[in-house]
Amino acid sequence: MTESPQRNRPDSPGTVPGGDDGRQNQLTKRGGGPPATRGRTTIADGVVEKIAGMAARDVVGVHAMGSGLSRTFGAVRDRVPGGKSVSRGVKAEVGESQTALDLEIVVDYGVAISEVARDVRENVIAAVERMTGLEVVEVNIAVSDVKLPDEEDDEGESETRVQ
Repeated sequence: MTESPQRNRPDSPGTVPGGDDGRQNQLTKRGGGPPATRGRTTIADGVVEKIAGMAARDVVGVHAMGSGLSRTFGAVRDRVPGGKSVSRGVKAEVGESQTALDLEIVVDYGVAISEVARDVRENVIAAVERMTGLEVVEVNIAVSDVKLPDEEDDEGESETRVQ
């Protein structure tokens, strides 16, 4: 008794299950899988911090990011070309598929802090997850100050002595 060759056996080398007349899937043959699965993508903490910082600043009621000291140093850095830091007041811990964020914000006087915090949290989570694909497991928000209407702005332009 002679055996007939089997063309579409799943365990035979070089064939793809369900393929017609034994033709190979070119994507599988060349690189060992679909292009989207070849290699790894890593995202630095600083990238997530910048995204979160921009998203937090977009929320109405957020006056500034960071504590008084970091804002003072930041104001000096901002005057240096290329020195502006959008990640001020943001700390991210990034894993392979998840991230956690700590934000320090200054709110405008008169806003409902709990509502601003909720809006910041929602905006940051949406932006980070959309742009990075990472799952945001938590966003901790610390309100470090309230900007009063008559207070001088720490980040504003100060008067120059020489004109």
